[in-house]
Amino acid sequence: MSPKAHLFRHEKYTDSFGNTAEIKIWIVPASAHHPDGVKYSLVYVVDGARAVGFDNERGKGDYCHLNAQETPYVFSTIGNLLKDFLQAIHEWKEKQYGHQG
Repeated sequence: MSPKAHLFRHEKYTDSFGNTAEIKIWIVPASAHHPDGVKYSLVYVVDGARAVGFDNERGKGDYCHLNAQETPYVFSTIGNLLKDFLQAIHEWKEKQYGHQG
């Protein structure tokens, strides 16, 4: 990470199913790799494997990972990123565990 980057948010928790979600968001200088000035890695891990993930890996761009499938993601704001991540986890749980209330 660039010396001018700073960690904006880092959270890690384990849900009632024993799965782990981790959110890391950095504010970075805007560049060709991070034009919005945001670097992020959000992941939901089940049995040691990524079930849901959102990241903007250098040289690759913004992506969403659902199980083994990877699709481009359109980043707009940190708020929308968090909302989309939590929604993707919710939908994943619905498919795997049924109605979540």
